[in-house]
Amino acid sequence: MPTAADTGQPTLEAILRRGPVLPVVTIADPATAVPLARALLAGGIAVIEVTLRTAAAAEAIRRIRAEVPAMIVGAGTVLSPAQLDLARELGAAFAVSPGVTPGLLDAAAASPVPLLPGIATASEAMLLLERGLSLAKFFPAAAAGGPALLRALAGPFPELRFCPTGGIDAGNAAAYLALSNVICVGGSWLAPADAVAAGDWRRIETLARAARALRGEPG
Repeated sequence: MPTAADTGQPTLEAILRRGPVLPVVTIADPATAVPLARALLAGGIAVIEVTLRTAAAAEAIRRIRAEVPAMIVGAGTVLSPAQLDLARELGAAFAVSPGVTPGLLDAAAASPVPLLPGIATASEAMLLLERGLSLAKFFPAAAAGGPALLRALAGPFPELRFCPTGGIDAGNAAAYLALSNVICVGGSWLAPADAVAAGDWRRIETLARAARALRGEPG
């Protein structure tokens, strides 16, 4: 069985512990990437997940890495080994998948980019543990059972730590963060599409400061 060090788990855990909320952003225009990252950083958020759902995603990751070096950039919605390779080529610090397959886990075992795979069941949790993984995205969090399911999973899987994502916002994030097996939460509410389109970076900075306070951390 691979060790935690083999799978990049210590590095990934350190990244996820940088703050209570991991912003999950989908960027349509790469020109917005840098000001968005700067606004989040000004609000105290130093890690961002840029989803690979748009044609602008790769360029957005490149620009943030080049122009906002203090921001730790991950690639999200990684669905295949090819996309994991793309994350590596872009210099992403980590990758996030909404689900898990044996093929993707095989690719992750050979990649220098630590993967946060998504799970929603006990069987998937067991698959991760077989691979030496102890960190997972819980997705879709609200639809799959929310805090109640995470509390249930803590019994048989005390070594697992989760980043719940999906249906989480400023109103319910604290309920997830109060759980002992939740390391952080992921959400898109820190970068509302209308605020990004309008260039309302002050609003995004304010949302980031509020997110930092969810665990009593100063903004």
